[in-house]
Amino acid sequence: MGKLIRLARPCDANEIAAIYAPFVTGSAASFELIPPDGKEFEKRIDEKLAKWPWLVCVINNRIAGYAYAGEYRSRAAYQWSVEASVYIHPEFHRRGIGRAPYTSLFGMLARQGFYTGYAGITQPNEASTRFHQSMGFEYIGVYRAAGYKHGQWRDVSWWYRPLQDKYDHPPKPVFAPSELIDDERWMNAMNSGCKLIR
Repeated sequence: MGKLIRLARPCDANEIAAIYAPFVTGSAASFELIPPDGKEFEKRIDEKLAKWPWLVCVINNRIAGYAYAGEYRSRAAYQWSVEASVYIHPEFHRRGIGRAPYTSLFGMLARQGFYTGYAGITQPNEASTRFHQSMGFEYIGVYRAAGYKHGQWRDVSWWYRPLQDKYDHPPKPVFAPSELIDDERWMNAMNSGCKLIR
């Protein structure tokens, strides 16, 4: 069985859009109301990869899931923090497809020089809550009635995960992915999640 974790490409956009669409239309996991199409995902992938990893987990030439990081907040002092997300194709549940790209993602973010990862989980979502706890996230609070979707006001719980062993003072500038594309530790981090795919 061919399996790998790699950086997303523009040609992946339609498959990624198809994975994401049910999270928009059939659940409150995403606060988007209209599923983005492939063209929009091409744009998002291109914009994210300028600064953060966007990873796809590929099994037998199909994208089974994806994970990415992005800006947590725009103010300058937040530049060492990221918000992370992972989405799994329903046909590949319970095969490590969430854990695998998240593991790679966090290793790559650490190599870039990011310090803190955050994740927001629309409530209730016990499966995502348990998953993030298993990935080392700690609960830090809840935004009450943060969004309105599918006829209800939705709370969002927030979770925190350190990406480094210690917090340096002051932190060094963050590397862009383009600066690490030939870096052995960066590539090892990307490949580190593959062993978790079942």
